[in-house]
Amino acid sequence: MTWNINSLRLRLPLLSRLTDAIAPDIVCLQETKVPDDLFPLKGVRDLGYEHVHFRGMKSYNGVAILSRIPFVQNDRAPDWCGKGDCRHVAVTLDTKIGPVDLHNFYVPAGGDIPDVTVNPKFAHKLAFVEEATGWFQGHTDKPAILVGDLNIAPLEHDVWSHKQLLNVVSHTPPEVERLDAWMDTGFHDAMRHFVPADQKLYTWWSYRNRDWRASNRGRRLDHIWATKPVMPTVKAMNIVQDARDWETTSDHVPVVMEFDL
Repeated sequence: MTWNINSLRLRLPLLSRLTDAIAPDIVCLQETKVPDDLFPLKGVRDLGYEHVHFRGMKSYNGVAILSRIPFVQNDRAPDWCGKGDCRHVAVTLDTKIGPVDLHNFYVPAGGDIPDVTVNPKFAHKLAFVEEATGWFQGHTDKPAILVGDLNIAPLEHDVWSHKQLLNVVSHTPPEVERLDAWMDTGFHDAMRHFVPADQKLYTWWSYRNRDWRASNRGRRLDHIWATKPVMPTVKAMNIVQDARDWETTSDHVPVVMEFDL
């Protein structure tokens, strides 16, 4: 399960509700918003996740992988853009198809203006994706899964209106081109394995939409990718839309995917 939880300590009860209902073996979280010394390790382990790898900071960003099965921490990746802003964590799992690297990313949102000359946040976002693309070149011929809030909705039906959002950060051509290049390092869009590209698929609805179901102005900002050796093990997917209605919930909903590993 991958979920932008938008504050782990605030929404730990919601994570408990999810894990009680779905019981995923592995949970990947983004925007944990907690420094490492305050990470709620006991609370997470009380949910049954004995194996935990996290990287966090105060108030912003932060990623974590919670697992019921053992893993080896994988810290080969660089400090993306030299910012030390806790946007990536990875582990290696021992599976029946061999070692599988699991990457959990939180890509910069990019601010509001899609212009690198006036918006440093947008420039950072593009640079981040470019750096990740370069690093993954040559890394994805082996079994790997990449998940997280990538903050880009690349396909026409990943947004509620392709035409109206073409100049809105998360769906602009510069972002989409770079995300496509990253995926082309050897990954496949595992979510679209279940939902064809000509069908709407969303994982995020703005807090500004009071009746988000009625307006359904969503975007698919959360992704699950897999390399070719892993794709035959993909078995099922569930987007937990009901979680968007929970009190004090995140504006993202969890995405659950089953792999026969």
